[in-house]
Amino acid sequence: MANALRVVGVLVAVAFPSYGGETFFLKRFHDRTLRVDLYHTGHAEEEIFTLDRLVLEGPWAGPRGSGLVDERPQGRYLARLVDPADGTTLWAFPWDSYFGEYRTTGPAGRGVRRTFHESVRLPLPRQSTELVIEVRERGQVRKLFNAPVDPQDIFVEAEGPAATAVVEAHPCHPAATCVDLVILGEGYTVREMKKFRADLTRFVAVLLRQEPFASLRQSIAVRGVLVPSPESGCDEPSRGVWRRTALGASFDALGSERYLLTEDNRALRRAAAAVPYELAAVMVNHRRYGGGGIFNFYSTFTADNQWSEYIFLHELGHAFAGLADEYYTSSVAYNELYPRGVEPAEPNITALLEPASLKWRHLVSPSTPIPTPWEKEGFDTLDRAFQQRREELNRRIAQAMRGQAAKATVAQLLAEGERLSAEHARAVDDYLGRSAGRGVVGAFEGAGYSATGLYRPALDCIMFSKGVKPFCPVCQHAIREAVRRLTD
Repeated sequence: MANALRVVGVLVAVAFPSYGGETFFLKRFHDRTLRVDLYHTGHAEEEIFTLDRLVLEGPWAGPRGSGLVDERPQGRYLARLVDPADGTTLWAFPWDSYFGEYRTTGPAGRGVRRTFHESVRLPLPRQSTELVIEVRERGQVRKLFNAPVDPQDIFVEAEGPAATAVVEAHPCHPAATCVDLVILGEGYTVREMKKFRADLTRFVAVLLRQEPFASLRQSIAVRGVLVPSPESGCDEPSRGVWRRTALGASFDALGSERYLLTEDNRALRRAAAAVPYELAAVMVNHRRYGGGGIFNFYSTFTADNQWSEYIFLHELGHAFAGLADEYYTSSVAYNELYPRGVEPAEPNITALLEPASLKWRHLVSPSTPIPTPWEKEGFDTLDRAFQQRREELNRRIAQAMRGQAAKATVAQLLAEGERLSAEHARAVDDYLGRSAGRGVVGAFEGAGYSATGLYRPALDCIMFSKGVKPFCPVCQHAIREAVRRLTD
């Protein structure tokens, strides 16, 4: 199976077929999933994809109608399956990636190349087609990769899923009419199977209580998959902790102490292949605060922290609907993730370059001023004081654990961190609860890691501050649209 690298700096014109739902789908595709494994390499100023392998998986769980071609502007990357005979786009899929985040970091900016393993999953074509991957930057589209996809190629692998336990946590059938979420257990040993099932049940209940998922529960399937790990937990490099686990999850992703991801994409995909899925979440058997979510890639969360339910929902918002972080005072691993003067593609933040064309204008009352005033100065003072205390405490915890301090000392520091977090969350809720902007949809300055120049739609939201609180109306709308697209 050959691949070629081809880069062009022009907008790409494409043709689209006339979709006829199931009839069109079965004419063009088998009811199977083809996984294209890729290596993604480069730094801030360069990037290339190279082909690893093609893997045949189980039934196709994605859309079969107009949703086959998803060209939302969200996501830095767009994969297309193209009919080479006439250039028709048969399938398209936007996503963000681990490399896409790495390229915004300091090391990438200094020219340090890194390679990440990624996968694109698509319906298995009946005839030879071409896979094209584009990158979208500042309104421009560049073609980064193209390769033939021949379903008859002898090197298409059928490796089968990893040895797993599968739990049907919330049924919905058939898969093609549902949003199929798989929750992968990470850091659970064979002896912790009962805990995995209990944790899975708990988080499915959390999901189905939260709007808009509660109203859409008949369109959502949730399955749990566990590949048992040799050891419990996950890696914590800054704290000197290393664990042998099935999926290789680790804190300190991209240098951010609470960012929890895995670079072992092959292990993750092989585990998830045990069930039909469109969205994967990794549930990590750990008590520490942490998680992550990358649009149309995967999300992670720890199972046993006081904020675990919040983290699960917040990170799912990133991975499923492409929602942006609305907070702006916490430190993150990225530099210039949202360049000045460019409207973000995410549905819940805006640079407000054209206030009259606000992307969520249909949800704003005519009497609401844009930008919308709020008590920002007092909030910034409150939150920055917390961030300083938290960073100092995290430094002390890491120092104590790496220095093998007494267990009682470490436990006291960890408990202090949890108390500080809970106290701050209560203070934030109290402060925002007294604001005149509470319950208003508008454009509140401060979002997307930027104190100025970016705006969020509501004073508070689960994408802004900690706690199991509602998604704002704009975020709920984006989630409903994502469900509609996948169940079309």
